[in-house]
Amino acid sequence: MSKSLRLSEKWFRRGLWLVALVFAGFLIGLGGTVVGDLPKVEKQLEVDDFLDRPDAERLRAGIKVSQRAAQEAQSALEQARLKHRVAQSDTQSARETFNNWLATRRATQLSDQDPELVARTKTLDALRQTERDAQAKVEQQEQLALNARQAQARSQQQLQEMERVAQDKLNAEYRRVELRVFLYRLALTLPLLIAAGWLFKTKRHGTYWPFVWGFIFFALFAFFVELVPYLPSYGGYVRYIVGIVVTVVVGRQAIVSLNRYLERQKAAEQLPDAQRRVELSYDTALARLAKSVCPGCERPVDLKNDKVDFCPHCGIGLFDHCGQCTTRKGAFQKFCHACGAGAGPGLTRPVPDPA
Repeated sequence: MSKSLRLSEKWFRRGLWLVALVFAGFLIGLGGTVVGDLPKVEKQLEVDDFLDRPDAERLRAGIKVSQRAAQEAQSALEQARLKHRVAQSDTQSARETFNNWLATRRATQLSDQDPELVARTKTLDALRQTERDAQAKVEQQEQLALNARQAQARSQQQLQEMERVAQDKLNAEYRRVELRVFLYRLALTLPLLIAAGWLFKTKRHGTYWPFVWGFIFFALFAFFVELVPYLPSYGGYVRYIVGIVVTVVVGRQAIVSLNRYLERQKAAEQLPDAQRRVELSYDTALARLAKSVCPGCERPVDLKNDKVDFCPHCGIGLFDHCGQCTTRKGAFQKFCHACGAGAGPGLTRPVPDPA
């Protein structure tokens, strides 16, 4: 069709297409903002929303108490181990001293050292008792630390089980929220798509067609970009089922439209040549001829062959002769390209019979 347009008209149309795209861009930005804010309609949920709050708080408080007790027991255990090591060192040192003293006593065989032997033995026994007391303290603190860790582990296990059940409930609620948000998006975008379809059918060639096409672009973007990616999955079943339904609906409509088009074409091909050329739009005819197809049946035609004056498929006239200068010209041209005479009724001649 562009070959039949004036130069200024071409640039105006390009500018109007730019207007359509800019208009669509602003609509897409507004629509994206609205669609992006739709999830805010739903409350932001957390795992705690599905927990038994008193039990959860009791377990968390118990975990904190157990953690503090474990830390205190660990600190006391470290102190007890340090004291135990000191007691062990004292006992070892005293034992070595005692053994050295015994060796000296045996060498000298001094009986007056018996009271000192008793005293040294008592001292060594006292150090051993101190070591055993320190070991008992270590074992006691180890038991306290173990009890604290076990209590903490039990509380954490119970809390984790509660959180696991709550997480399952949260995931189920997320799926329901996802479906509701998708329905919100569908309720917003589906009417836009329907309106775009109606505008495409009735208004796309009207005076304000740039705004019509801008709205159509916006509706398609909103549906296929803002809606389809958020289609709930549920294991893929929903996506595949929706895909099958959409494919069947669109495919059926395409088949029906194709059959209707073919019926219209067959009916049009039965009409007289003059009536068919009158019903064809000038721009439509020139656009089809520019693509080397018949304006009537849209089948390929060799237009470069100067012997082809009629479509070999439907019989519509493609070329005739000027009634003023008899120059061969296109049957759909309004003026003769050789003499400029108009091609109205009575100003064209049929193609002469070569015989």
